[in-house]
Amino acid sequence: MKPVPILMYHNIAVAPKGVRLRGLYVSPRRFARQMALLRWLGYRGLSMSAAMPYLRGEREDKVVVITLDDGYRDNLEFALPVLRHHGFTATCYVVSGAIGADNRWDAQRLGVHKPLMDRDELRCWRDAGMEIGAHSRHHPCLPELDESGLDEEVAGAKHDLEGVFAVPVTQFCYPYGAAGAREREAARRAGFAAAVTVRRGRALPGGDLFDLPRVMVGGHHAPHVFPLQLLTRHEDRH
Repeated sequence: MKPVPILMYHNIAVAPKGVRLRGLYVSPRRFARQMALLRWLGYRGLSMSAAMPYLRGEREDKVVVITLDDGYRDNLEFALPVLRHHGFTATCYVVSGAIGADNRWDAQRLGVHKPLMDRDELRCWRDAGMEIGAHSRHHPCLPELDESGLDEEVAGAKHDLEGVFAVPVTQFCYPYGAAGAREREAARRAGFAAAVTVRRGRALPGGDLFDLPRVMVGGHHAPHVFPLQLLTRHEDRH
């Protein structure tokens, strides 16, 4: 069966001058062009939950999964209108203990405080047909935690988000992509349906749903890289 690209975005915004890790930013204009290209190529952009039949190998079609990590406010401002224009859905992975705050876990390292969506903004995201996934409670490196701390971060995030938004939260994203067998088991134990990493590659239908690779779409890439990531083995070789 065809590989399923799971696209990974963070900020949909112009990178501030002097910011570190510019690859975490994709400008609104470039994002709009990428979504238009997907539509022109005949792809359907899906959230993780909508894509589960394809990831399980039960169905096959021209689909791509759209994910955004951390829950930045610019996702609502710039990504949502484009997604709705094309009839796409997407999953935003939210740090449940930082709703309405900022990227406190890496602000010092990146040199910028980036605002996160608050509860009302996340409800707007959800009410527009998009999905909320869990990205832990506080964005720690999960392998550094003991068993109790691990379950608090993984299962706790699911509990928090379902309590606030009154919708099932079935998708998980490992902070920093850090996940071994212990972390994968914690996600299963918490009741998630699937979990994504930052390991490069397109997902193979029927593979381990708790060790899914993704395609990082970076603002530091030349424009021609995106179609290569999507249509070729560019990502799969790494």
